[in-house]
Amino acid sequence: MDTRREIDLHRLDLRYADARLADTRAVERLARSIEQCGQLAPCIVVADAEQLVVIDGYRRIAALRRLGRDTANVQPWRCELAQGLLHILVQSKSRPFMAIEEALLLRELVNRLQLSQREVARRTGRDVSWVQRRLLLVMAMSDPLLDAVRCGRVSSWAASRILAPLARANTDHAGQLLAALQATPLSTRELKRWFEHYQCAQRPLRERLVAHPRLFIEALTVREQHRADADLAAGPEGQTLTELRRLEGFLRHLRRRLTGLTPPLPAPLTLTCARVGAAWRGVDYELRRLADDDSARDPPCRAHAASAGANPARDQPPAQALA
Repeated sequence: MDTRREIDLHRLDLRYADARLADTRAVERLARSIEQCGQLAPCIVVADAEQLVVIDGYRRIAALRRLGRDTANVQPWRCELAQGLLHILVQSKSRPFMAIEEALLLRELVNRLQLSQREVARRTGRDVSWVQRRLLLVMAMSDPLLDAVRCGRVSSWAASRILAPLARANTDHAGQLLAALQATPLSTRELKRWFEHYQCAQRPLRERLVAHPRLFIEALTVREQHRADADLAAGPEGQTLTELRRLEGFLRHLRRRLTGLTPPLPAPLTLTCARVGAAWRGVDYELRRLADDDSARDPPCRAHAASAGANPARDQPPAQALA
C-alpha cells in the first residue's frame, strides 16, 4: 500500500539538514527535473513526538523551495527515528553519502539517540572500527569548519584530508587556513601541493604558509615557470648537466655513508645495493660512451685523459716504491 502524501513544507522538521552537504548544482538539476516531470521520489519522514522528521530528501526540499512550491511529496516510515536513520545509512537510494555526512549522522545516533558504537556497527552491517573512524573525522573539525563544508565553501576532500589532520596537530593553524581559504580559495590540486610543503616546512615558514596560502602558491607557480623556461632554453644538454651535478654531490654523500657500513648487512639493504649497482652499470655505460665519443672527436682531450689516467695520484707512491 502506497502511503505517500502531500505535506506542507512548514510542517516538516528539518533537524538533520546540517548533516547534509550543500550542492547548488545538484539542487538546480533536481529543480529542473521536478519542474519538467514532477517530484518522482518522495522525501522520507519519521514521526517523532508529533513531528514529521525528514531523514532523506533534503535536496528535493531545497529544489521545491527554489521552485516556489509549498508542499512536498513524502512517505512516512513506521519505525523509530534511530531505526530510520540506520536504514538510510545502509540503503541510500537517492545518492551515496559523503564520508562527512555519514559521520554527522553517526554522531547523531551515538550522542543524541544514545546508541553505542557497537550497536550502530551491528545495525549498519559495519565493524566498530569503521564507526570510530567516521566519528574521529568530525571530532577533529571545529564548528566553523563543519559550517564551511555544509555550505560548500570548503570541499569534503579538503576538510577530511587537509583541515581535519591539521586541526588535530595544530588547531590555530587549521583556523587560520580555513579563514584564508574562505577569503581566497585554492583548488584541490593547489591545496594538496600547499599541504605537502607545509608538512616539510619549519615553524617560522609554517606561520607564513597558513597566513598566506594563495600568495605561496602563486610564488611557487612563478618559480616553477622560471625553472621550466630555463630548462627549455638549456635544452636536453643543459638539463642533463644539471642532473649530473646533483648526482655527483649525492654520490659523494652516499659514498661517505657506505664506507661506514660493514657486512653482514640486512637483507633489504643488500638487495637494494644489488639493484642500485645494476642501475649504475647502465648509467656508467652511457657516461663512458659519451665521454669516449667526445675524446675520439678531440684528440688533445683524449691524450690528456690518457696521461691523467697513467699518472699516480698525488697521495699515492709510485709502483716501484711499493715494490
